[in-house]
Amino acid sequence: PPMKSPEYLRINPMGKVPAICHGDTVVTEVAAICAYLAEAFPEAGLLPDPEFRGAYYRWLFFIVGPYEAAMYNKLLDVNPPPEKEPMLGYGRLETVINTLEIAVSQTGFVAGHRFTAADVQVGATLGWHLQMKTIEARPAFVAYAERAMDRDARRRADEIDNALTGDSPGGD
Repeated sequence: PPMKSPEYLRINPMGKVPAICHGDTVVTEVAAICAYLAEAFPEAGLLPDPEFRGAYYRWLFFIVGPYEAAMYNKLLDVNPPPEKEPMLGYGRLETVINTLEIAVSQTGFVAGHRFTAADVQVGATLGWHLQMKTIEARPAFVAYAERAMDRDARRRADEIDNALTGDSPGGD
């Protein structure tokens, strides 16, 4: 109910989370929030090296575009006929999954050899789908999700979340 309150709807008329307010700037949508925060706080080191900037944007938006659309169609049991696949932004689910597997296999992270804001989005999404068993646990996916989650910053965030929610460490 608080997400549909007039106060929150002024922040995000869609009534969705997450949303952030940074000064007078309101940012919604996870990929946009990740990109915004990486640029607003460069000292956090979440921007890619310049030669990986294209990959950074590609995978940051691939996961919330083609991947998310394909996965939700799968979860909702929406099966477009093959002749309609060209109309979809992702084409075929198998193509999306295979493309993502290549992305997480080429370097340590999706935008080079170090963790970036794109990995916040890709890692969390892929980790969630692996946990929920809505995606095949391919070795490349499991290894990447482990790399993306095995960070001190992630552990600190989990501690903060657990303290706020009263969950015990290691809980869901």
